[in-house]
Amino acid sequence: MLSAFGNALRTPDLRKKILFTLLILAIFRLGSTIPTPNVNMQAVNECRAIATSGDSAGLYSMIQLFSGGALLQLAIFALGIMPYITASIILQLLTVVIPRLEALKKEGASGTAKITQYTRYLTIVLAILNSTAFVTLAVNGQLFQGCTQQLVYDKGVFAIITMILTMTAGTGVIMWLGELITDRGVGNGMSVMIFTQIAAQFPASMWAIAMSRGTDANNPSLPSAQGWLVFIATIAIGLLVMLGVVYMEQAQRRIPVQYAKRMVGRKLLGGSTTYIPIKVNQAGVIPVIFASSMLYLPVLYAQFQPNNDISAWISTYLVSGRWVYEIVFFAMIIFFAYFYVSITFDPVEVSDNMKKYGGFIPGLRAGGPTERYLGFVLSRLTAAGSLYLGIISLIPALAFVMFNTQNKFPFGGTSILIIVGVGLDTVKQIQSQLQQRNYEGFLR
Repeated sequence: MLSAFGNALRTPDLRKKILFTLLILAIFRLGSTIPTPNVNMQAVNECRAIATSGDSAGLYSMIQLFSGGALLQLAIFALGIMPYITASIILQLLTVVIPRLEALKKEGASGTAKITQYTRYLTIVLAILNSTAFVTLAVNGQLFQGCTQQLVYDKGVFAIITMILTMTAGTGVIMWLGELITDRGVGNGMSVMIFTQIAAQFPASMWAIAMSRGTDANNPSLPSAQGWLVFIATIAIGLLVMLGVVYMEQAQRRIPVQYAKRMVGRKLLGGSTTYIPIKVNQAGVIPVIFASSMLYLPVLYAQFQPNNDISAWISTYLVSGRWVYEIVFFAMIIFFAYFYVSITFDPVEVSDNMKKYGGFIPGLRAGGPTERYLGFVLSRLTAAGSLYLGIISLIPALAFVMFNTQNKFPFGGTSILIIVGVGLDTVKQIQSQLQQRNYEGFLR
C-alpha cells in the first residue's frame, strides 16, 4: 500500500490528483468546524461536554460519525454526507419497486445520470427536513439532554430560516465537493469524504480513552499509567479487528462459468472459462447504516416528545451500549443484510444473462437449476456475512464493558468497515492507474 502511494507521488499527473483531493478534503474539514450563524458556541461547547459524559452521547452516533463531530457543533456542514447516503439508499430501493426507475437503470450511462440527478434532488429535500429537525431541537433546548442553556442568540423566524438554509446549502456544497473528487481526484468522492470524517475523530477519541482512567499526578495534562495501558490495548484491539475486516472484505466465493463456442459471421468466438465472484459480505456496510437509521427514529420521537413513559423507556434502553439496543441492532443488521442482497443480486437475472451469451456452470443445466444453485450459494454466504456484520457492530458495546470507556471507543463496527473498504478501494484505483502508465511506457 505504501509503495503504491510512493509511486503515485512520483507520477506527475497522479500527484496532481492526490494534491487536489487533499485540498478538497481540507476545505471539507474547515466547513465542519465553522459554526452556523446565530449559534452560541460557548453554550454549545458546555452542553457537548455534559452530553458526552452522560447516557445521551449515543443518541446521534450515526450522524455524528458521518459528520465528523460537526453535528453537535451545529456547523455549516453539520449534516455531513448522511442525507446523500440516505437518498442513494432510497433510490436503490425504489429502483426495484418503480418500473420507470428500473428501466432507467437498464439504459446505461444516460439512465444512471438521470438517477443521479434524482438522488441530488432527494438529498436537498432530506437536508431541509434534517436541518429543520435539528435546528428546532437546538432552539427548543432539546438537542442536548441535561443542558438548559440557550444555544441560539435569536429565536426569530428569520434567524431560524437562515440556519436551516445554511445547513441545507452546506449539504449541497458537500455533494459538489464529492463530485469534484470523483471527476478530478483519486477515489470515489463521497466515500473518501466519509473516510476523512471518521478518521478525523480517531485522535480525540483515543486521547479521551487514555484520559478516562485518570491523569498523572506530576503532570495533569498526561494520562496515568493505567490510562496508557488502556490506550495501548485499544490500539492493539483495533489493529486486530482491522486485520479481520480486511480478510472478510476480500473473501469471496468464485463460481466457475464456461462459455460455449459459437459462430459469429466467419469467426468462432467463445470457449473461455471465467467465474462469478460473490463476496462473503455482499451487502457491504449498508445493513449497518439501515439498522442505525431505523433505530434513530424512536430516539428522534423521544426528543420531540420527552414527557411520556414511552420516551423515557426509549431514552433509557434504546441508546448505544444498552443490551436491548444491541440485541435489536444485531437482529436488524441480519434482516437488512438479507433484504439488501436480495434486491442487489438477482439469481434469475444472472442466470438469464449467462444463458443469453452461451454460458453455464459446469455440471448444471441453464435455467432453473442454475438459478436455484446461485440462490443456495448466495443464501449461505449472506448468513456468514450478516453474522460477521453483526459481530463487528457489537465491538463498541463489548469495549464499553471491558474498558469502561463509555462512548469514546473509536473502533466501532461501521467506522472500521468504512475505513477498510474505502482504503482498499482507493489503493486499487491508484494501482490500476499506475499499471496503465507502466503499459504506456512499455508500448512507447
